[in-house]
Amino acid sequence: MNSNKLYSILCIVARTLLGLTFIFSGFVKAVDPLGTVYKIEDYLNAFGGVFTTLLPLATVAAIGLITFEFVLGVLLTFNVWTKVTGWLALAMMVVMTPLTLYLAITNPITDCGCFGDAVHLSNWATFGKNIVLLVLVIVLLCTKKYVYGTWIPAINVGIFVLSLCAVGGIMTYSLLHLPPMDFRPYKIGNNIPSLMEVDIPEDAPMDEYEYTFIYEKDGVQKEFTLDNYPKDDTTWVFVDQRSKLIKKGYEIPQPPVHDFVLTLTDPETGDIYDMTDEILEAEQIVLAVMYKVEKADKRQAAKLNQLFRQYTREGVPFYAVTGSGEREVDIWRSETGAEYPILSCDGITLKTIVRANPGIVVLHSGTVADKYNLRNKKL
Repeated sequence: MNSNKLYSILCIVARTLLGLTFIFSGFVKAVDPLGTVYKIEDYLNAFGGVFTTLLPLATVAAIGLITFEFVLGVLLTFNVWTKVTGWLALAMMVVMTPLTLYLAITNPITDCGCFGDAVHLSNWATFGKNIVLLVLVIVLLCTKKYVYGTWIPAINVGIFVLSLCAVGGIMTYSLLHLPPMDFRPYKIGNNIPSLMEVDIPEDAPMDEYEYTFIYEKDGVQKEFTLDNYPKDDTTWVFVDQRSKLIKKGYEIPQPPVHDFVLTLTDPETGDIYDMTDEILEAEQIVLAVMYKVEKADKRQAAKLNQLFRQYTREGVPFYAVTGSGEREVDIWRSETGAEYPILSCDGITLKTIVRANPGIVVLHSGTVADKYNLRNKKL
């Protein structure tokens, strides 16, 4: 095999791997664009300072990033305008590689979100992935002259336009309805209580600690262990106890659902009641999820009241759930005439449960039986 042939193979391999990676990354984010918006907002809030002023741009940034990744991936995969797309890929990796190194070191957010909710990578794994992609980009740029374009200009333009329409169509559908593919633990068919449990092996080793006891006698302090501390000698006075981990035991993993806690505040007494078990044990219950009532679509408020009355007539409990504070909830009630009880829950959890504000979730004994964007509900 001559060197030109080898270089052309390297170029094709590098270009294809890059293209498929960008397509996958763009696609899994395109089916859930709000997830990318929320992730960008999380990063901006974590960085704080002047970055929080950029929060209104999170949606535009998310749509732009998703579109760029997907279209670039398609163009690379189909060998369209490789001279241009190779440099665009390099520009992206030159920005993202040092950024992910910084994220890996500082760890402001534990999950990078680079593959949406489909694949969770740590920040260090993301940095390693970007190093590999950067190497592939360099290989592509160094060998692209050994591979020629295979399409006429009209086909190149057609591939570009089709890829743009495809990613735009997927995102539009997801934003108007719900993500057509749900990678989160609250997808239809999942039982929430079972996802809140963690199986611990019966023979799982426990953490082992070394305990030290400090006693004082005649103004002198001395360290003792569990085996020799002066338990029967009253002349010694206990001062302090210290513990040191000497052997790590079984590390209990975090369950897929770990922050599903719903509370109800009594408007008269201010008492807070944990409603989680009652909600999960109900034979059927409906939750209107609004992660922030102040950001909820007020045009759906009348429909929400109508839905509450409908389910109440059928004997089905109906609650709204929000992560907003009491003041915002009172304003919502005043402006919309909300008749339904409103529970509180962590806003991030509510964003994870359903990508709509408001979104409706129907539970049957803790199992997600249905969920939909309220704007799509016809009454």
